[in-house]
Amino acid sequence: MRDVAIIGVSQTKFGELWEVSFRDMITEAGLGAIEDAGVEGADLEAMYVGNMSAGLFIKQEHISSLIADHAGLTPIPSTRVEAACASGGLALRSGIMAVASGYHDIVIAAGVEKMTDVVDPTPAIATASDQEWEAQQGVTFPSLYAMMARRHMYEYGTTREQLAMVSVINHENASNNPRAQFPMKVTVEQVINSTMVADPLRLLDCSPISDGAAAVILCPAEMAREYSDTPVYVKASAQASGTIALHDRRDITRIDATVNAARSAFKMADLTPGDIDLVEVHDCFSINGILAVEDLGFVEKGEGGRAFEEGMTRIDGDIPVNPSGGLKARGHPLGATGIAQAAEVVWQLRGEAGKRQVEGAEIGMTHNIGGTGGTAAVHIFSR
Repeated sequence: MRDVAIIGVSQTKFGELWEVSFRDMITEAGLGAIEDAGVEGADLEAMYVGNMSAGLFIKQEHISSLIADHAGLTPIPSTRVEAACASGGLALRSGIMAVASGYHDIVIAAGVEKMTDVVDPTPAIATASDQEWEAQQGVTFPSLYAMMARRHMYEYGTTREQLAMVSVINHENASNNPRAQFPMKVTVEQVINSTMVADPLRLLDCSPISDGAAAVILCPAEMAREYSDTPVYVKASAQASGTIALHDRRDITRIDATVNAARSAFKMADLTPGDIDLVEVHDCFSINGILAVEDLGFVEKGEGGRAFEEGMTRIDGDIPVNPSGGLKARGHPLGATGIAQAAEVVWQLRGEAGKRQVEGAEIGMTHNIGGTGGTAAVHIFSR
């Protein structure tokens, strides 16, 4: 197995991009990554694209062909990867494995979702839950995560204010991210007083409906300096599965797929949580920011709320979480999120993150999950 490096990254603006089409977004991201890497389209040997549900959102399947065609990259093999909201993370993992195995040298891993072209995206998103036991009974993702939040509050004393701090910190970080959907600050009071969605989660606890795309260029580590003066190296790529439905779990305050993927990633990289300088976590709802820092091993179970409340997760804290603004404020175009997380870590490790820069960052992590944790992908990167 060969070591792998990222030599180019790109991300579109995230948001309600009514004037930009699905194919234009992914092409913009792909061309941006190609330019950043200093390669030519003809150098690419394969493409892996994360996308949850173009068929439901824009009535278009066979997007692997569509993207290669529209980007002028035929006849290279193009593969769509789907794992709900973890589609981007698994597309990245697919690209890493293709390069590590020696099957390809230079590949592009990308992610895209166009979510604002449907009247009501909620039923489409709900297909990532258990249809028979959850979605068809009227359960939505806000209500599933609300149950997880209520149980965490009951078991560990997590407060409504601590949940709000996840959003407060995300928005503070996003205020310095020009690609973020909501680059504005919010207060604890604004979060708590925002519209109720599913008790205890309110509107400002929830990630938005987003359009957007992101892409990275991968190559063997030994070739990286031929293209980039600041390559970022893949130290670990791990994936784990969990139950798709909450009722099958031994504990709904713990996402076992995250725990197991993180354990594998740390073992692969020969690192510990204390070695990580920043982490991009999958905080689709504020409770998942809290669960993530616990399940990834940064704090003990039950201490996640306090970590946010006491500032441990701020950019200048012990473990900066979501310098990009996270899913909550940067935005969450489902298939693009895992790739956008990797792009943010690359910018951080290059020292190119501007006002949201984590000083001295040398090792970063990404955490991308599908559904309520049926799939988890964890990656570790270094300078």
